[in-house]
Amino acid sequence: MLDTIRAFETPEGIELQLHVAGPVSRAAAWLVDSLIRACIYIAFTIIFSLLGKMGWGIILLVYFIVEWFYPVLFEVLKGTTPGKKLFNLWVCHDNGTPIGWQASMVRNLLRVADFLPFLYVLGLISMLINRDFKRLGDIAAGTLVVYRDEGERNYNLPEQKPLPSPQALRLVEQRAILEFAERGEKLSYERRIELSDILEELTTHKGDKGQEHLLRYASWIQRGGEQA
Repeated sequence: MLDTIRAFETPEGIELQLHVAGPVSRAAAWLVDSLIRACIYIAFTIIFSLLGKMGWGIILLVYFIVEWFYPVLFEVLKGTTPGKKLFNLWVCHDNGTPIGWQASMVRNLLRVADFLPFLYVLGLISMLINRDFKRLGDIAAGTLVVYRDEGERNYNLPEQKPLPSPQALRLVEQRAILEFAERGEKLSYERRIELSDILEELTTHKGDKGQEHLLRYASWIQRGGEQA
């Protein structure tokens, strides 16, 4: 089996599932990102090689920055690199939360170890013997590479007028709100209020008003972020 499903529970008591990506899709994404970096290297080499020694100094600096910070920048700001996005892959912490600067730096710096002895052989071995397909960098950083699975599930939500979220929501946060809205009828009134009050910072309301805002956010998310 090339992929697994990993379940975890959010602080709000909602269980989410992550579809862990296997070595084939990750290798394909790495190849795309490598081609993008190669194009950047070639472009800068052609442009700055005309400046002599100073130009080559700039070229080497660009090589260093792109090689080490290209994946970090995209993973932290977007949750995925262009290559991973092409294959619907997303990098997150073990508990499904968005990856931060420290974790991204660790997992990418350890690409050196994963590359040994050549062509990521050690990293591939690590992935094949780990149930979550983690390379050494993922183990050290506590991260996973998963499928985004956007649009795969149709949530059965109560009718509510869509209300845009006041702040950008990560995928895991969107799913938590959708799960809350879908499961609401199966929970007691007290439990719904308890869960919605946890997100007071997002809704700016408590009690019935906070619950209503979450349901309206869920309707907005399900419609693809569009107003009714």
